[in-house]
Amino acid sequence: MHIHDPHWAPVASVASVTGGAVDPGGHIGGGGGAGGGSRTSPLRVDAQRNLEHVLRAAREVFGELGYGAPMEDVARRARVGVGTVYRRFPSKDVLVRRIAEEETARLTEQARAALGQEDEAWSALSRFLRTSVASGAGRLLPPQVLQVQPAGAEATRVPQQRGAAEDAASGAGVAALLEVVGQLVERARTAGELRADVSVADVLLVIATAAPSLPDPAHQAAASARLLDILLDGLRSRPAA
Repeated sequence: MHIHDPHWAPVASVASVTGGAVDPGGHIGGGGGAGGGSRTSPLRVDAQRNLEHVLRAAREVFGELGYGAPMEDVARRARVGVGTVYRRFPSKDVLVRRIAEEETARLTEQARAALGQEDEAWSALSRFLRTSVASGAGRLLPPQVLQVQPAGAEATRVPQQRGAAEDAASGAGVAALLEVVGQLVERARTAGELRADVSVADVLLVIATAAPSLPDPAHQAAASARLLDILLDGLRSRPAA
C-alpha cells in the first residue's frame, strides 16, 4: 500500500490549472468550453462512458500502485488514449482529488451506517472496518489522514492537518470522516473494548492495510479476512491479569 503522493496539491493550484472555481466539496468548475461557465452541459453518451471508464480505472490503478502511478497507466487500464483522460482531467492533481473525495465520502457513509445501526460499541467499530476493507476505499484515502501520532500523544485526538494548504485541499470531507470515526473510537474505548492507546489514525491505518494481491479471488478474500481478524484482535483491549 503506497500512500506517499508528491502530486498532492492544494485546491488553489487545482483551480489555477483548470481556470475554474472549486465548490465547497472540492469539485472543479471550468472557465469555458464544455461544462464551463455558469451552466453545465450534460455529457454526450460516449463522453460519459469514457468518464466512467477513466474513474473506474483510476480507482484500480491508484488502489494498486498508489497516487504516484502515472496517468498513462490509468489511460491504459481504461482503454482510452491519454489525451482522453487529460481532456476531462487537465492535470493529475484534479483526477487524484476526484478519486480521494469519492472514496472519503464512501468511508464516511460506511462509518455513519455502522454508528447508527449497531448498538454495541465494538460491533459498530468492527462492522465499519470490515465493510471498509471489503470495499477497498481505505487504499485511496488522502495521505494526510494516515498520520500516526507519536508515542505518548493523546490517543483521543484525531489526526491534525499539517497546514492551511492541506486543510484547504482536504476540505470538509476529511473533517467529516475524522469526526464520525472519532465517535466510533470513543464509544469503543469508553465501553472498555478498545485499547486506550488506539487513535483514529490507527483505525484508518487498518483500513488502508491490504493483503498482498493473489491471483485467485477466493484466496485473496480469505487472506484479507484473516489479516483483518488479526488486526482487530490487536486493537481490542485485554482484561487485566
